[in-house]
Amino acid sequence: MENHKNVTEFVFMGLWGNRQIELLFSFLFLLCYLAVLMGNFVIFLTITRSHLIEQPMYYFLCHLSLMDVCYTSTVVPRLIRDLAAVRKHISYNDCMTQLFTAHLLAGVEIFILVSMALDRYVAIVKPLHYMIIMNRKRCNMLLAMAWVVGFWHSIALLLMVLSLPFCGPNQINHYLCDVKPLLKLVCKDIHVVSILVIANSGMVVVVIFLVLVASYVLILYNLRTRSSAGRRKALSTCSSHIMVVVLFFVPCIYTYVLPAGSENKDKEISVFYTVIAPMLNPLIYTLRNTEMKLAMGKVWSRLSNSELK
Repeated sequence: MENHKNVTEFVFMGLWGNRQIELLFSFLFLLCYLAVLMGNFVIFLTITRSHLIEQPMYYFLCHLSLMDVCYTSTVVPRLIRDLAAVRKHISYNDCMTQLFTAHLLAGVEIFILVSMALDRYVAIVKPLHYMIIMNRKRCNMLLAMAWVVGFWHSIALLLMVLSLPFCGPNQINHYLCDVKPLLKLVCKDIHVVSILVIANSGMVVVVIFLVLVASYVLILYNLRTRSSAGRRKALSTCSSHIMVVVLFFVPCIYTYVLPAGSENKDKEISVFYTVIAPMLNPLIYTLRNTEMKLAMGKVWSRLSNSELK
């Protein structure tokens, strides 16, 4: 079998190409990464140490926080290092590992967001059957399904990229190993492969986003018969989830629906779902959620009291 892989390492061109700006952003992204770690750790600790872990919505949120930490950890530490470095290189094997891991964790995160939307739909549209439908066994089944779907999505992309010949240029016009910037370095016509990438990533993201939008349209339709107090409570829990979905999905749709050859702002836009969305998620879910704030206060006061004893 002919071996097409002659490239042993890739070189990232980075975000801006200006040394001073990249050093500044290296520090800013370090602060963002610390905020991601701290914010999601607070959410994880609050939920696991309180009664909230019994509620499906917070059970999913706990897993979403873990995914945010894992996902950003596959991208942001290397980004911070590369922004500060003169030469931004990555081995072929490390590049493929990052590609697989990032798509696996992003895929899991997307389906956790779908599970959270399903939870809100059942809670508002079928409140009397909520605890029967969204029992712990079903929640765990949805999480397991998220991992299975995420794995098949990422393994399909990885196997496709591994079969491609990289025999010449090795400069990736990006800050991470993603499928679209890698396709620009392939030594053969990528027309068919680009369509497969759009089908695997772009169309899947669009379809899931439309399903989520449809679920919230149905929720809003069902809320019209509720009292104003009931509507406010339901909307407050849904609005946080809608904000997170928009922050994550809209940049993803922009990035993966356009073909690989087109000149667009992929690497700048991807900062939204690799850095900004995971950093803002804890703020969105805590600042707009009274139940979460009360649980947080109780957990931290209990922890501080135990330390004083």
